[in-house]
Amino acid sequence: MLALQKTEAAPGLSLREVAEPGLPQAGEVVLAIEATGVCGTDVHIAHWTLGYESMTSAMPVTIGHETCGRVLRVGAGVDPALIGRRVTVRPSVLCHACPACLSGDEDNCTGRRGVGIGRNGAFAPFLTVLAENCVPVPDGMAAEIAALTEPLTVCREAVDTAGLKGGERVLILGPGSIGQGIALFAEAAGAGEIAIVGRDDAARLQRLNALGFPNTVDSAGTSLRAALAPWLETGGFDVILEATGAPSVIPEALSVLAKRGTLVVVGIHPAPAQVDLTALVRNHQSIRGSYRAPVATWAEVLTFLDRNAERVGRMISHHFPMSEADRAVAEAGGKAASKVMVLQEAPA
Repeated sequence: MLALQKTEAAPGLSLREVAEPGLPQAGEVVLAIEATGVCGTDVHIAHWTLGYESMTSAMPVTIGHETCGRVLRVGAGVDPALIGRRVTVRPSVLCHACPACLSGDEDNCTGRRGVGIGRNGAFAPFLTVLAENCVPVPDGMAAEIAALTEPLTVCREAVDTAGLKGGERVLILGPGSIGQGIALFAEAAGAGEIAIVGRDDAARLQRLNALGFPNTVDSAGTSLRAALAPWLETGGFDVILEATGAPSVIPEALSVLAKRGTLVVVGIHPAPAQVDLTALVRNHQSIRGSYRAPVATWAEVLTFLDRNAERVGRMISHHFPMSEADRAVAEAGGKAASKVMVLQEAPA
C-alpha cells in the first residue's frame, strides 16, 4: 500500500510502497482509512524543525494522526460489533506502566507514544491501532468532519484552559485551523467579543469571516498594537489565545493583555520567547500552556461537530487524494490553506 513516511532525520517526506498490516494483535483493530487531515505537526515533521528528534528511532514511520476510518478487523479481546463502525482515533497511545497510568491518571501518562510520530500513522489506506484509542463517531457523520475531531479537541482544551466565564473580550492570534476552532469554542463559551489577527493571512482571515467572525485584522507591515488600535480604545483583552508558534508574538501579546488577563499559549514554538516578568507581575497577568485534551473532551467535541457539521466543514480548504499526500502537506505549510484533507478516494 502507498504510505507517506518520514524515513530520515532530515527535511522531507517520502511516498513509499509498504506492506499492508497483518492480523491485529490482542486489543488492536485494523482501520480502513477514509480521511486524514494535515496537522501543523506533520508540516513540522516534513521541515524537520526542532522538537521531533524522538521519532528518529521509529523511522521509517508513516505520519498522520487526524483521521477517520472504518473498523475492518479486530484482534482478540475486542468486541466484534465494532467491525464496520466509523471511528476517529485518539493519537496518544498510553504506556499503561508509568506511575500516572498505574494510579488511574491516564491523562497524565509520561510514557505515551503518538500515532504518526512514535508509531505508524494514518497517511495510508490502513492503520493498526489499539481499540481503546478508537472513538465511535455519530451515525451519518461524514469522514472528513470526523477527522476534524482531534484538532478541535486541542481548540476546546485551549478555551477550557483560558477559563472563559462569558462576556470576556477575547483575542485570537493565528487564523489557521487551530485559531478557527478556538474561535468557534470561544463563541460557544460565551465570549463577549472575539477579534482574530493574522499576518499576511488574507485567505485564512476570509475563511474566518465565512465562519461568522467579522472582527479580523491583518497585522502585516505594522505592530500588533497598531493593528488592534480600534479595539484597544476600550482597554486590553481579557483573554488572549496564541496559535501562531512565533516566539516574537508573546511579548506583543502581553502588551495588549488587560490587567489580570490570561494568555494561553497553544502554538508549538521553535525557540524561547522573551517575557518582561516585572510587567507580568505588576499587571497580575497569567500565562498558561495548553496542549492535549482529556479523554472526556472527545465525546463532547464529537457532539459539537454533529450539531455544527455544515459550519465546521467550512474550515476545510483543500482536498487531495492519497497519491498526492506529499503535496497536501506542502500545501498545508502555506498561508493559502486552512485545513487540508487527504482522502483515500479523490473527491467527486
